[in-house]
Amino acid sequence: MAIKVIGAGLGRTGTLSLKLALEHLGFGPCYHMIEIMSAARERLPQWIQVVRGNPDWDAIFDGFQSSVDYPTCYFWREQAAHYPEAKVILSTRDAEGWFTSVNKTIMSPGSVESMRAGPFAEFMNGTVLKDFGDKIHDREFMVDYFRKWEASVIAECPAERLLVHRSADGWEPLCAFLGVPVPDEPYPRVNSSEDMLGRNNNVAERLTATPEQSETFARDYIEAMRDKAFGG
Repeated sequence: MAIKVIGAGLGRTGTLSLKLALEHLGFGPCYHMIEIMSAARERLPQWIQVVRGNPDWDAIFDGFQSSVDYPTCYFWREQAAHYPEAKVILSTRDAEGWFTSVNKTIMSPGSVESMRAGPFAEFMNGTVLKDFGDKIHDREFMVDYFRKWEASVIAECPAERLLVHRSADGWEPLCAFLGVPVPDEPYPRVNSSEDMLGRNNNVAERLTATPEQSETFARDYIEAMRDKAFGG
């Protein structure tokens, strides 16, 4: 099995909804940060090797057909070269709205403190946090970063290989791009800020506890989001 769809959009651009959508369309399992956290003791060492410059993409993506979200979005170029037949999806949203979302969820002060400490520190500092430094709560810097990131993807990825997709676009452009029928079910709408902040405090903080605690919480959370998207 090889990767068929590569997500180049940053986290908090509807990536968990896109993960569930791709799986529903037959492009699953889809690799997402939640997959690392739900099997942290197995997958965290693989990503430590990526951070140290020794990636094994075939081992990381063994059994997966697609990838979205952090940390894989940072390596969309490497994936695109390694899987030359794969298509690329840039999930997107309003840049100002993106900053507001990340600043109160996955990159809130408490979440960043959790990421930069403990067993996930090397992984987080070398992937999710690596480009931001002490500017992570600076709206102007972060909004500019987001816009430049998207511009670079659009400039570098051949147009025929790339779909720019908002969650609000729904199934139709996604299915047309992938050459599959449009499902009857509504497009997934999950992992909102309310979802993240309403489940026993910030999800990002819960996911960067011990690996064992991370695995239990992540498995419960993704099942809750699947239920929200498509019913129990």
